[in-house]
Amino acid sequence: MQTLLHKLSIIFTDPTLRNRVLFVLGALVVFRALATIPIPGVDQAVLEQFFANNQFLGLLNIFSGGGLANLSIVMLGVGPFITASIIMQLMTVMSPRLKSLYTEEGDAGRARFTQYSRLLTLPLAILQGFGFLSLLESQGVISGLSTFDFIVNIVLIVAGSMLLMWIGELVTEYGIGNGVSIIIFAGIVATLPLSATQLYLNYDASQLPLYAGFLLVALGIVYAVVFMTEAERPVPITYAKQSRGGVTYGGSSSYLPLRLNQAGVIPIIFALSILLFPTMVLNILTAFPSLTWVPDANATVQAFMNNQLWYGATYFVLVFLFTFFYTAVTFDPDAIAKNLQRNGAFIPGIRPGGSTVEYLGALITRLTLVGATFLGLIAVLPIGMQFATGVAALAIGGTAVLIVVNVVLDLIRRLDAQISLREY
Repeated sequence: MQTLLHKLSIIFTDPTLRNRVLFVLGALVVFRALATIPIPGVDQAVLEQFFANNQFLGLLNIFSGGGLANLSIVMLGVGPFITASIIMQLMTVMSPRLKSLYTEEGDAGRARFTQYSRLLTLPLAILQGFGFLSLLESQGVISGLSTFDFIVNIVLIVAGSMLLMWIGELVTEYGIGNGVSIIIFAGIVATLPLSATQLYLNYDASQLPLYAGFLLVALGIVYAVVFMTEAERPVPITYAKQSRGGVTYGGSSSYLPLRLNQAGVIPIIFALSILLFPTMVLNILTAFPSLTWVPDANATVQAFMNNQLWYGATYFVLVFLFTFFYTAVTFDPDAIAKNLQRNGAFIPGIRPGGSTVEYLGALITRLTLVGATFLGLIAVLPIGMQFATGVAALAIGGTAVLIVVNVVLDLIRRLDAQISLREY
């Protein structure tokens, strides 16, 4: 407790650190204020009913930061930017130039890579905005709009998405933590009071054991997420002794930390993007009545989304595969082996070069197998809970828990680093 109070005193007495924290809080206030401003022509009663019966929008609302629930001017949230970042990450596999830009050219290369993601965000936001508004207009959620009003709504929500992207980058630069992740985190946390209120209003004393069971499961899930997020496999590293000018260097030992969950929450976002892509495309195509096959295709996709078994199995497999894919993109055993050899370091019992590459590759494969299985189970957790209990309202959102825990742990680590820096 004394350590916590000491850290809080440093945060609020150090001007630089205090300003960073206040900047993050101010940005979140602006974001939540924007999320309360609806676009013109929304029928709230139809909107609530449509949201209650559409799992697609419920999933997407997580990554919009909660702005989609009331069709605010930031209803797209940071979704287009996340999609653009995913596409750019996938392009690194096909383009050696982009891969070297992202991994080998330092901060300047990553800055250019991010700029390409920003440029791609705009057309994606326009396409997503057009698709959403076409879907909502066809369902009667938005009504009484002329063509000009429809275009104005698209401009509003695209501008809102670009504004949120800018706010997120400001938070990253002038605040603490990753701004985009913090915006998603704020949107998830903002729904907690409403969920608690609904749970209180629908309270039934006969279901008290069920509530207690869900509470225990929720605490267990949080513990498991924290444990898996922080777990790592240390690989021992030894530096060879070198003599220069009569002075001996090296001979020390260290370790290379390999995280059990190298990919974080990215594979879940990848999998959701793939699952939601057909619905997104069909929503856009509904604006063209000449395409007579679109309603049948849309009905087939919706039937698949509503089939809990097939949807859950596909979701799990996609998360599992994307975990291996993203780890392969971000973790390069060959580059690590070359860096170790260049610095005169080696893994005890493993020959430098090809043997080290094989050892690290086999080790990261085993670790990723555990991490991918865990992420897949977390992703389908709400489906499993609803299937086991039949209570949709109490289904624990594993993806939301994973995002919240990852953001909180990242903020704690960054604050500890800032506090340690100022103490030194």
